[in-house]
Amino acid sequence: MNSLVNAIKNTVPITQFNRGLAGKIFEDVKKQGAKVVMKNNTPECVLMSPEEYLSLMEEVEDAKLLQLAESRLQNFTPAETIPAEDVYQLAEKRAAKNNL
Repeated sequence: MNSLVNAIKNTVPITQFNRGLAGKIFEDVKKQGAKVVMKNNTPECVLMSPEEYLSLMEEVEDAKLLQLAESRLQNFTPAETIPAEDVYQLAEKRAAKNNL
């Protein structure tokens, strides 16, 4: 029952925008978090603060990076790795060769 109450509290009929209540809706979003805008009883869009959006995008990026790391670890073969010292020496040689 609690989730139903929260869902109702977090929805906004699009008619409220038509009635000039956008400022109040935006304040509610800042204070209470994201709102779902309903049009013809169907979710039309989600309103959220820029900070909330950036946080969500960071979480998405972190999840993508985790998935990439896990997929790379599945194919990891320790015997095929190159020691860091060898990589640094190769980089120094190439930099010297290119006068960097």
